[in-house]
Amino acid sequence: MFIYIARHAWAYEFGDSRWPDDSLRELEPEGAERYLQLVQALAERGFAPEVIATSPYVRCRQTAEIIARATEHDPEIISIDALAPGSDFNALCQWSKQTGYDKICWVGHAPDVGIMTAALVGDQHANIRFAKGTVAAVRFDSDIAYGAGELHWLTTAKSLGL
Repeated sequence: MFIYIARHAWAYEFGDSRWPDDSLRELEPEGAERYLQLVQALAERGFAPEVIATSPYVRCRQTAEIIARATEHDPEIISIDALAPGSDFNALCQWSKQTGYDKICWVGHAPDVGIMTAALVGDQHANIRFAKGTVAAVRFDSDIAYGAGELHWLTTAKSLGL
């Protein structure tokens, strides 16, 4: 089983007057295009979530839509409050166990995505940096649980030359 953890793609700057409600802040067009290239490159290497859980924030939903469009399973996108800033790790693990899928993607915010990845591989205090657009894959041989995963890979657009 895999849990893919994705930080949202490049969005307009925090505090932009167009979005007084930060939950409505959108991706920049160039950021969305760059993220599409990243996801396409990862899809060629086997990145293929079967379902995508996303923060209800617009920039995360847009990121999830890019993942769904560029991967092979045409995954359903489900908005989950547990992925909003201040993510609820236990609720996400419980939800993921109940889906019945083997390849699940969580789309969320920093620093939560780094904290969740660290918790999945065994050290919730580890500092795993997620730049905008970063995606990680954590593999499980059994149930999703704190410390039960193995970091399979973590990549950025920059590391792929994008």
